[in-house]
Amino acid sequence: MTDGAATQLGRVGIWTFAYDGQPAGRVRESAAEVEELGYGALWYGEAFGRDAVGQAWLLLSATRRVTVASGIANIAFREPNTTAAAERALGEAFPGRYVLGLGGHRVDATVHEVDGYPVPTRGRAVHTLRAYLDSMDAAPAHGPAPDPAPRRVLAALGPKTLALAAARTWGAHTYFVPAEHTARARQIMGPDACLAVEQAVVLDTDLDRAREVAARHVAGYLAMAPHQEANVRRLGFGDEDIVGGPSRRLLDAIVAYGDTDAIRRRVERHLQAGADHVCLQVLTADPSGLPEREWRELAPAVAGTALAGAAG
Repeated sequence: MTDGAATQLGRVGIWTFAYDGQPAGRVRESAAEVEELGYGALWYGEAFGRDAVGQAWLLLSATRRVTVASGIANIAFREPNTTAAAERALGEAFPGRYVLGLGGHRVDATVHEVDGYPVPTRGRAVHTLRAYLDSMDAAPAHGPAPDPAPRRVLAALGPKTLALAAARTWGAHTYFVPAEHTARARQIMGPDACLAVEQAVVLDTDLDRAREVAARHVAGYLAMAPHQEANVRRLGFGDEDIVGGPSRRLLDAIVAYGDTDAIRRRVERHLQAGADHVCLQVLTADPSGLPEREWRELAPAVAGTALAGAAG
């Protein structure tokens, strides 16, 4: 593990979209509990709930120690100078506790709609991300300088984007990946870049029921995110795993399910493959609810072991 990742993220964190559907007061209470459970970082996505900056401020103001990380702030939604200003403001107000994850679900030339809303496109991924970082770095800064400067990571899956993440930012935030991808990412990025891996999990010992939840998650991403399909194909999955619904082999690779020991073993696989940090996205049959019971049950298994090294 890189020293910076050990200090700022710890070994295990939480990743969630669930806060988008909750009132602010409820989010504050839940975030404070996640911190007390011992998780090192709290990651959140961005779609059409709260914007990435507002969500970060809400979570940071509700907690005292835990790192808050955008996973990811979508570059299609905001100009680079606006992102740079927000990064400075959050870094200055909450020193050492904010990580800016940058990326975008669709940065090529194709039309992309979410719930009927056309998401702006900006060009091909590596060129677009490099230019975006250049513009952020060049943005004028007239306010207080945060100390330390906030760290950035890139949403990265393919070899070129992973290499860019290692060269231009603190590292990479990978999503929807098996441990085999983690090993490849570490090889591409070298030993010094931070590698923070999202891992979807279903905490349910009824494996048939758990696989139903996992299948909805995997099928949804394959349908709406061609870059995710392209990535699993690079890893050796074919039409037999993707067309007509995800295969059992693909489900087992992308989602960990079963009891806490099964999930702990998946975390260990990522760490042994080269991850610095694993953030757990708990899937349930009710995606609108907060999986607080599962976060509580998982905490002793993953945050209460030598794997945790929680920040703070």
